[in-house]
Amino acid sequence: MPNTNGILGRKVGMTRVYNEMGRSISVTVIEAGPCKVLQKKTVGKEGYNAIQVGFLEKKESRLNKPEAGHFKRSGGAGYYHIREFRVTEPDTYEIGQEITLAEVVKIGDRINITGKTKGRGYQGVMKRYGFGGGKASHGSGFSRAPGSIGCSAYPGRVLKGKKLPGHMGTDKKTVKNLTVVDVREDENILLVQGAVPGAKNGLVSIYTKA
Repeated sequence: MPNTNGILGRKVGMTRVYNEMGRSISVTVIEAGPCKVLQKKTVGKEGYNAIQVGFLEKKESRLNKPEAGHFKRSGGAGYYHIREFRVTEPDTYEIGQEITLAEVVKIGDRINITGKTKGRGYQGVMKRYGFGGGKASHGSGFSRAPGSIGCSAYPGRVLKGKKLPGHMGTDKKTVKNLTVVDVREDENILLVQGAVPGAKNGLVSIYTKA
């Protein structure tokens, strides 16, 4: 994993803004940070350099004992989401330090965003892979099925990787080189041009070049 600066956020939704030329731009609204540094990892101890951060504070009453013990060093507050970001110099961070949106990104930056795609449940091949399907008329009886999947006498089995009905969605996806349109520091709001993986309120990881 490359060394990156980053911050956690949650997807609020999509809207549009207008630039100085009056052109409409579709943007994704993300509530990003603040995140707290919970742990520092070093090459000497863990084998790699990274910081562990928490996002979205959790009530103390909702923490179990292992969680409470882990969060105690960083001030005691618990968090719903914990992620790691690889960094070159973990010693430049302090445990309990708060990372804000303004420290990570600015308007015009190109960033990568990782999220989990919307869950679609169990789907057929037409929705899952875009198969054309069969005729819809003259009583063909073949409409949304995948069609023949066998290989005759040889090799006499269905080859691995064949596109068939199955579970769709909830995959980890990364969209690269998204442009930051606006940063609203007082609200911890980030506007990014284009679409971002995930449903509303879904967790996203925002990465910038180190």
